[in-house]
Amino acid sequence: MPPTDPAGPETSAVPPLTVPAEHGTPAVPASPRGVGAAARPAVRSPYSDGEWHRLHPLTPLLRGGLTVLVIIGVLIANLRERLIELFFPVFGDLPPGELPPDPVDFLFANNLLLIAGGVTVVVLIVLFVLFRLSWRFHLLRIGDDDVEVRSGVLFRTHRRAPLDRVQGVNLTRPMIARLLGLAKLEVVGAGLDANVKLEYLSGKDAEAIRGDILRLASGRRLAEARALAGTRAPLARQAVTAVGSGLQNLVDGEDFSDTEPESIVRIPLGRLVASRVLSGSTLVLVALVVGIVVAASVSTLWLLFTVVPMFLAFGAYYLRSIARGLRYSIAPTADGVRVTFGLFTTVSEIVPPGRVHAIEVRQPLMWRPFGWWTVSVNRLSGRSSTDTSTDQFAAVLPIGTRGDVERVLRILAPGLSGGDWTLVFRNGILGPVEDDPYVTTPARARWLRPLSWRRNGVLLTDDALLMRRGWVWRTLSILPLARLQSVGLHQGPLARAFGAATVTGHVIAGSVQTSVGALDRDDALRVFEGTARAGVAAAASDHTHRWAG
Repeated sequence: MPPTDPAGPETSAVPPLTVPAEHGTPAVPASPRGVGAAARPAVRSPYSDGEWHRLHPLTPLLRGGLTVLVIIGVLIANLRERLIELFFPVFGDLPPGELPPDPVDFLFANNLLLIAGGVTVVVLIVLFVLFRLSWRFHLLRIGDDDVEVRSGVLFRTHRRAPLDRVQGVNLTRPMIARLLGLAKLEVVGAGLDANVKLEYLSGKDAEAIRGDILRLASGRRLAEARALAGTRAPLARQAVTAVGSGLQNLVDGEDFSDTEPESIVRIPLGRLVASRVLSGSTLVLVALVVGIVVAASVSTLWLLFTVVPMFLAFGAYYLRSIARGLRYSIAPTADGVRVTFGLFTTVSEIVPPGRVHAIEVRQPLMWRPFGWWTVSVNRLSGRSSTDTSTDQFAAVLPIGTRGDVERVLRILAPGLSGGDWTLVFRNGILGPVEDDPYVTTPARARWLRPLSWRRNGVLLTDDALLMRRGWVWRTLSILPLARLQSVGLHQGPLARAFGAATVTGHVIAGSVQTSVGALDRDDALRVFEGTARAGVAAAASDHTHRWAG
């Protein structure tokens, strides 16, 4: 199967983001005015006029000024005496045993306050000039085809993100920036180290710019231009239409379609805390505590010194993970799925249609009595290949019930038909059941999967490749066929001896597992061939690249 472009072919359609009701789940509304609302202007931010603009004047302070102040404070606190001897040699010439005077008292006693104040003013002026130059040379431009950022005084940097390859737009509000009413944007590109950062902007401008970038990336401006060229209405009619649209906008009021939509999932605090306690990290913590107690009982008392750092590390992990899950929301919008989380630093991302390359529903063993699941995705993050940090947007649903999972899957994979939901939930997530349609591990190869051979399976549908695995950690991977880059078939020496093989779906790398092994060789070959044909057909008919074009 030949590889396809991660962003999809340049075709156009308007995929609806409304979520139908099924299995007793309430319908999920789309954005207030829908994807194809003609009354929405293509550009609403003054930054989106194709000209170069400067960012917020406090940008240099938030990007580096606070860090410089912290470093200076740490150096002064730890090297105070050395710095005094270096810059004030008079203190080093004192007789032995005589304590040097306090610098502040010395300044008062010798009437040096004006000199010290002048030096301080000069240092502040120099810092202000450097910050001012950094701000003046940090420019932003949003055009019809790309987003560009220029920065640097001596060493210039020019970054550009093509709008037709935008994989998402992240909006982050760190605590200090949020207190100042500022935020930063990160335009996620389709490549390694391809992100373009816009930091910092006022909160209102950041929301408007994000809406404009997604609106331009959706192809809406191109669609309006084609529609305008096709109609070619007389000038008088155009004037009447413009006046009528303006009066209608006055009646309707301001367009709040880009405001935070209502989340389709609510995570209670008790469930969030319990999910972190009932996790694998807690098992590791218990094992470490038992090991330390046993070691201390045989007189290795030095191990007790590891207790405090260990508990501090685990406590920080629990607090960070719980704080990250607070203020969580996920909702469909006109431009994609919006995911927001974070108590102290609030992060929000909009993933446009067709940018989710793989979905995984996972249930740890300790969550099974409560019926809880988590949902993760693979999508392009635009980070550098040297960035080993975890993808903070991988888990789009930290913890949820079956109803929560169903609602989230409906907006992440709107292409799944009504009949596919039985294959996803009854046979996939909760399976296996009788008349199981999945291709599973044959009896001769069960010892290759001694615990999970009943669940181990794969199924090809009209829209996706479903992979079911695990007994201790139940997982179901959903690979949309339109996002598949290729499909592989692997057979090692042990699998070859028992007539088994592994099927792998090649998509964007991430936390989602995209392979399942110990399948019957002939069945795996049929799945391989069927997936290759279906993947090519799905990619050729995919219309999510310009979802409003």
